[in-house]
Amino acid sequence: MTTDIYAFKSKTLNGDELDFSEFKGKVLLIVNTASQCGFTPQYAGLEKLYRDYGDKGLVVVGFPCNQFGKQEPGNTDEIGAFCQQNYGVSFPISEKVEVNGPGAHPLFAYLTKVLPGALGTQAIKWNFTKFLIDQNGKPIRRYGSVDTPEKIGRDIQTFLG
Repeated sequence: MTTDIYAFKSKTLNGDELDFSEFKGKVLLIVNTASQCGFTPQYAGLEKLYRDYGDKGLVVVGFPCNQFGKQEPGNTDEIGAFCQQNYGVSFPISEKVEVNGPGAHPLFAYLTKVLPGALGTQAIKWNFTKFLIDQNGKPIRRYGSVDTPEKIGRDIQTFLG
C-alpha cells in the first residue's frame, strides 16, 4: 500500500487529470461532497478556507459522491454549475466518484484504511466527511460531516505554520 497521497490521480469535472503529486509541500483537505445534502452549505466554508489559506499552502479538493441518499444525482456539468453558481467554488472538484465499497475510488480506499472513523470503521458514513493531509502527503485527521470547515480551520492553521 502506498504511504502518501502523491501516488493518486483523479479526473476533474472538466476531464483534466488531477495528479496529487502536484500538491507536494501543500496541506490538503479532501472532502466527499453532494449538492442536495443538509451539509451542502459547507461548500461556502470550504471555499472560504481555500481563499483564506490557499496562498499559504492549502488545497481543498471536493469529490462529489451519490452514495448517500442519492444526493448528488447531477452530471459533471450540473455539479460544476451548481458549485459555481451557489457557492462560488474555485477549488478543484473531481468527477463524481464512489467513496465506499468495491467501486470506491482508490484514494478513498486508502484514506479510510489509514484514517478509520469511529469505532475503527473504515466506511464513510455520509457526505462531507473530510480528510486533512499534511505537507508531506501523510493523512493526519479525519472529520465527520458535522465538523464544520470553520472548526477545521484551526487545525489547518497549525499545519500551515
